[in-house]
Amino acid sequence: MAIFDTAVPAELLTGMRLARGAIGRGELVVIPTDTVYGVAADAFSPAAVARLLNAKGRDRTAPPPVLVPGIPTLDALAESIPDAVRALVAEFWPGGLTIILRARATLDWDLGETRGTVALRMPSDTIALELLSETGPLAVSSANRTGMAAATSAAEAEAMLGGSVAVYLDGGRVGAAYPGAEERAGSTIVDGTGMDHPDGKLRIVRHGVIPDAQIHRIVGVDRCE
Repeated sequence: MAIFDTAVPAELLTGMRLARGAIGRGELVVIPTDTVYGVAADAFSPAAVARLLNAKGRDRTAPPPVLVPGIPTLDALAESIPDAVRALVAEFWPGGLTIILRARATLDWDLGETRGTVALRMPSDTIALELLSETGPLAVSSANRTGMAAATSAAEAEAMLGGSVAVYLDGGRVGAAYPGAEERAGSTIVDGTGMDHPDGKLRIVRHGVIPDAQIHRIVGVDRCE
């Protein structure tokens, strides 16, 4: 286990190199995001995803979201993207919005019991985006043990996850990008799978750093539930 201060150029270079290597070996890495710290694993390695769930104290009924480096990856991973969801992505990505969509059936991965869906987000943190640009999509869940408060610092994440994580990238305290949001709030999660139908609605699954009113502004109150 190693912790690297990404504000120090030499530690940033070493930390990123070791983080890439750890992901490639199926190990876990803690990274800063714009909301809370996340614990990351190769999304296409079932063993790595299982290791992530075990570190958090979760089972396969709680599959992790997947962070992506850009909007083109959204099209590569999702089967269909309703126009209203594209409008949300254009407004809030990169940022604190996670969108649940139907996953492409051809994807060779096992995130757990997803029922054919995947939760996708493009974060705005530069460290997270740099790592994602080099590794590709990562399964990432909040860096805490289940039932405990989400970590907003690398030290808090390390206190909960300890040696189950190979590399910690310390980007300082996170969450300040969303003034007015509840402390330690995660991303807002919306389910867009119902919008495949003409009269379908968007479902707000978790109220997070993007206020419901902002979702309603883009999609329309009558198309949300």
